[in-house]
Amino acid sequence: MKAMILAAGRGERMGVLTGRVPKPLLEAGGRPLIEHQVLRLAGAGFRDVVVNLAWLGDMIAARLGDGSRYGVRIRYSREPEGALDTGGGIRNALPLLGDDRFIVVNSDVWSDCPFEALHDARAGDAHVVLVDNPAHHRGGDFGLASDGKVIEAEGNRLTFSGIGCYHPRLFGARRSERFPLVSVLRDAIEAGTLYGEHHRGEWVDVGTPDRLEALDRRLRARRPG
Repeated sequence: MKAMILAAGRGERMGVLTGRVPKPLLEAGGRPLIEHQVLRLAGAGFRDVVVNLAWLGDMIAARLGDGSRYGVRIRYSREPEGALDTGGGIRNALPLLGDDRFIVVNSDVWSDCPFEALHDARAGDAHVVLVDNPAHHRGGDFGLASDGKVIEAEGNRLTFSGIGCYHPRLFGARRSERFPLVSVLRDAIEAGTLYGEHHRGEWVDVGTPDRLEALDRRLRARRPG
């Protein structure tokens, strides 16, 4: 199974931090955010990784290279200026991802979610990881039924983590070039083909300078010595 890391966004909420450095290369615990993801994927047995690029993408490619020093092969899906949003970026990368299911992780989340478990996520058209609602997103995104299906729900909702496993047929029929992943997920909910799990471990949406600083402190505190 192949994996994709979403890394094309501008990261505007980071303010001046992403003026000259792409958000995926911002560091936490002495390592760029995207490098944490590459290492986690490699540790989970993924060997083929696709990274989409737009804003300052050449800097990301220069940092990661062909992936050999991480034990993976990295290929790049380049997007036009302004990027194609999350769903459009995935569809643009389908020629590199192939015809089988693949997993996608956001470069700007940090989690201890076991990526290796997604190798076996075969139910429906997609399987997403949901987490407890963080302070900045109290309302959540979706509900999770007892049979594992993700549903639209008014109460007891969870937050989409930015981690999931998808079949390429979800994206191939889209006519628009630029569209968000959440629109694809809602289509799958309507069709009854979106499944999920509730990850109760660590998860951080590194969307602001304050959250980046807090994660950096946490990771550095864990380092020996």
